[in-house]
Amino acid sequence: MKVGIVSEYIIKLLELSSLRDNNIYMSATNIAHMETSHPSDYAKYKDQIQNILAYPDYVGQNPNDNSIEYVKNFMIDNEYVKVAVRLSSGEKYYARSLYILNRRRVENFIKKGTLKKVDLSEI
Repeated sequence: MKVGIVSEYIIKLLELSSLRDNNIYMSATNIAHMETSHPSDYAKYKDQIQNILAYPDYVGQNPNDNSIEYVKNFMIDNEYVKVAVRLSSGEKYYARSLYILNRRRVENFIKKGTLKKVDLSEI
């Protein structure tokens, strides 16, 4: 199922190549991975996946696997939540994981420029 899109703004911000299909999908195997890897985080934020992908506060690209990291700060619990989107071998984007990040690590990534602030008016 489609859960989002890698917008032209995000493509430019992260200097990515545009694909024929910039939609972000999520399959049963992706959901199972999220439920197994971070069950409490997934249970708490699963209904926010589309919101995180549509309106992230920060984005970055993981140098280890080239996944796109969409990060949103949920002020109620003061938690940064990441949805990692990976490009499949079939050249489709899939939401692969969701979990709460360590606040200090996020702040360090922001300072280093690894995570870039998103201008929501540009999306």
